[in-house]
Amino acid sequence: MSSPETAPPTIQTGAPVREPGRRAVSARRSTPLVAALAAASLLGGGVALAGAWMLGAFDEAAVVAEQAPTGRSGSGTTSPSIDIASIYRRNAPGVVQITSTSGGQGGGQALGSGFVIDKEGRIVTNFHVVDGATEIQVGFSNQDTVSARVVGTDESTDLALLEVDADATALTPLQLADSDAVEVGDPVVAIGNPFGLERTATAGIVSALQRQVRAPNDYTIDQVIQTDAAINSGNSGGPLIDAAGRVIGVNSQIETANVGGGNVGIGFAVPSNTVESVVAQLLDDGRVDRPYLGVSLQEIDAGAAEELGLEADSGVLIGAVQDGSAADRAGLEGGDTIVAIGGEDVDSVDALRRAILAYEPGDTVEVTVVRADGARKTVSVELGRVPES
Repeated sequence: MSSPETAPPTIQTGAPVREPGRRAVSARRSTPLVAALAAASLLGGGVALAGAWMLGAFDEAAVVAEQAPTGRSGSGTTSPSIDIASIYRRNAPGVVQITSTSGGQGGGQALGSGFVIDKEGRIVTNFHVVDGATEIQVGFSNQDTVSARVVGTDESTDLALLEVDADATALTPLQLADSDAVEVGDPVVAIGNPFGLERTATAGIVSALQRQVRAPNDYTIDQVIQTDAAINSGNSGGPLIDAAGRVIGVNSQIETANVGGGNVGIGFAVPSNTVESVVAQLLDDGRVDRPYLGVSLQEIDAGAAEELGLEADSGVLIGAVQDGSAADRAGLEGGDTIVAIGGEDVDSVDALRRAILAYEPGDTVEVTVVRADGARKTVSVELGRVPES
């Protein structure tokens, strides 16, 4: 990840990636039945996979939760072809190189990418590119390098918003697309700074949708876009662009065959709709608040319910309840099956997450559960806030 003009930087690497759902929590009231199940992540309202602090630092194990690719209705790009040269000419001036320096013993530099989003000098990148930085330098295509300040970060989606003092005429904002309209097979272009090679373009397609990856704080980022466009160390924070020249995601991670390995055709981008939401909140409050229930979960269907002897035939089974969480305070227990939120039926972890995200931290929501003995009960839960880790 070194720049050709500088000595190789010392790269900050993250903790080893753990298997999805293998999260250390203080759990209570977990039944033997539930303990035997593979619990999903603590439900914290949209949250993120990804242990690699720099692109390419994954081990082979699991950065993707097992989930089939899902097509979306509505086409982001229907043409099978893409004018890469035109997209590059239009967008490359808005892609920047980010060098973050951390001080103290064992400090070093991290190299990544980012892109301009407005004429006020705001730039989107990955949280892991600037995490712990004492100084951030942004390099533009005209060879100007300026200092940047952090407007806000959201570790749970691995996103950061920076700001630079630059003349508006020197800024080329990139347009965000509606990532919900993206489809598998859509052609894409990635622009970034792999290994310090400034504004490199690679092309490919959208390989899959609705992947889940882990954020630096071990939460789950969902709705992630998978692509085979080549991205490597240094591409972190750069844009994934559709055939119309709009940003559909922020390139954040790759799957590799070994720790520190290169591209094998499996990359992941945080979707642009997530980026838009996070940026808006960072501009308003400098932080992103998400509601938090505090349970580990396992989806069930009628067949699984019968096999396990559960009283509910569909819903989301609580594997364990985190001590001190909103669920704990409301009296929810491991072995309860959540069947409705706010009076609306839920039958999957995704449906439950979406239902919880409709609320704010501190809101009270009615949660209907079927207990292990078959009793149906509705409890009021005052939602908490997603913790820092």
